Parts: sequence; C-alpha cells; structure tokens
Amino acid sequence: MKHPKRYHVALVYNAAAPGAPEIPEDRGGTDDLRIMIRRMARVLRRVGFRATIVPLAHDLLTFQRKLRRLRPDVVFNQYDDVVHGALYEMRVAALVQMMGFAMTGSPALALGLSRYKYMSASLLQGAGIPIPPNTEMLERIGDVNRSRWNFPLIVQPSREHAGIGLARDSVVGSKQALRGKVREILRDYHQPALVQHFLPGREFNVGILGGRRLTVLPLAEVDYSRLPSDIPPIMSYAAKWMENSVEYQKTSVLCPAAVDPVLVREISSISLRAFRAVGGWGYGRVDIRLDETGHPRVLEVNCNPSLEEEDALARSAEKAGIPYPDLLKLIVKIALEGPSFDVGIPMM
Repeated sequence: MKHPKRYHVALVYNAAAPGAPEIPEDRGGTDDLRIMIRRMARVLRRVGFRATIVPLAHDLLTFQRKLRRLRPDVVFNQYDDVVHGALYEMRVAALVQMMGFAMTGSPALALGLSRYKYMSASLLQGAGIPIPPNTEMLERIGDVNRSRWNFPLIVQPSREHAGIGLARDSVVGSKQALRGKVREILRDYHQPALVQHFLPGREFNVGILGGRRLTVLPLAEVDYSRLPSDIPPIMSYAAKWMENSVEYQKTSVLCPAAVDPVLVREISSISLRAFRAVGGWGYGRVDIRLDETGHPRVLEVNCNPSLEEEDALARSAEKAGIPYPDLLKLIVKIALEGPSFDVGIPMM
C-alpha cells in the first residue's frame, strides 16, 4: 500500500431524516451518527488520507454524479438503512461496485444476506453451521399453527438490524403470546417475523477483520447479570441505544471475555465459517449464543457493524493491539485488495 496521503477516501453515510421524531436519549439517532462520521473523517485525515464526507439521502443520481466528480480511490461505506424494512444498504454498495470504485467492507450480496435474516440462517444451516432450533419465518398470523414450537421463543422482524423490533416482550412462552408478537411485527414493521428457539447460554460478539486472510479478534461477552429477573437477557433496542433505560444501564460488554481456550477455538471456527458463507469481506461481527448443552450457535452475521471508536469492533481491535487509527487504515488497505473472485468490471 502506497503512502496514505496519495489516497482519496469518500466517507459515505445515510443522511436521510428518520420517519419519526427522535428522542434525545436515543444513541442510535442521526445526531450521533453524524458525530461518528465526523470523528472518522478526522482520524482518516490524521493518518494521512484525504477524506471527503459524502452524505446520501434520497437522490442516487446526485450521489452518482458527486462520486464521478470526486473520483475517490476508496469509498468508505458507512451507509446504513434508517427506514423499517428498507434494503438500500445493499443497493448502495451495488451502485458503488458497478461504478468501479474500491469499497470498504462487504459486497452487496453479503450486506443483503445480513438483512434477510431468515435467508442467511437457512444458508448457514445448509452449510452445516449451527443456528438456533425452531428457526422459522412467519408471513401470516396463521403460520403460527404450522410448526411444533419449543418454547421459549424469541420473535423479531426478519429484515431489521441494530436491535430494531426487539423489546421486553420479544421472548414468548406461549402460542398466544407468539401470535400477538407476530401480529405486531406484521402491522408495525410491514415484514415477516423471524422466530427462533431462545437460547439460555452466554452470548458473544465475535469481531472479524481481514480480506483473503481473516483474523478473529478477542471475544467480547454480553453481560446481562445485572438485569432484573423480569427483563429478558437479550440485546434489545433499548439495551443497545436508549441510555435512560434499565436495559442500557444494566447491560455491559466484557472484552476480552473469560472463555475456556477450547470454547474459544470452537466459537472462532464457527464464526469464520459463517462470515465466509455469506460472503463477508473486510470486517464484520458474528453474534453467538450457547445453547442448553453449552454449544455455540450463530444468531446473526453482521457484515456492516458499527465502527464507533472505543465500541464494538473497535474495542475488540484495541484489545488485539490495533488502535483505532490503525483499524481504519487497515480497513482501507483491505478494500484496495478487493474481495476474492470479484471480477470488478465497471458498468456505469
């Protein structure tokens, strides 16, 4: 990789306003996103890149013209959907790829699979990668009657991310409660519900970094031990983002996690297989939970995880001896390698 000063990085993010008013205590709002993007741009400049922030709202033609005018060496993709059920995340990545620009992170197909949770889970299961039992997608309330359920179950929208649609009532113990939750998801999120057996064991976030050679970062464990007994131990929207909530205040992440070396190897192997199966590239996170017998199962493969400084993937990288500026520089370097087997012929 030549000196970073010679590279122009276009930092792309979703500048569209959310459909509903935001509340100040929501750390997942657009104000916090803009702060993170500005910080990332400052860090990229500090390590020698020329960084231009490129907001994208609703006008893809204007976005396309701007990228053509800027001619960046790399598009640093931080675009994330803010509308329920929207799948523009993969379409923006596809557009960038079709324009012939190198792009950080995973290609369009992997990003799409990250959002189509049932499709992703089915692919993983077909590849022999363990997922929670009773994984089903319900498109109608009547679909509740088609399966034999092993309660408790966790029910969530099938095409969301970042804990959207996960709340205290998302873990259900009866068919009646399951029907009610499916009804709510169909009505409020306008998408099918994903249903899975609720796993009672420890939960791990597994950071992955690399291109042709992938590295598993030190494991992080979600610690629910301080939660009141009437709140289910899940990474709900409140636990992730609502700083005034009990879930947010009583849920913490331990990194590095205290894990037996044999279990570390098993979790790492499963996570790498899962990330490769969906076509992940550059960086990502695999969420793992232990079942009743202590065996790890994949909850989700996230090909576009947060790059907030001192949080999530950056926290695990720091524990691996990779400071935040070096992490961003490495992600750009991996983008210039380009995903394996990607022909990369510009079409626009």
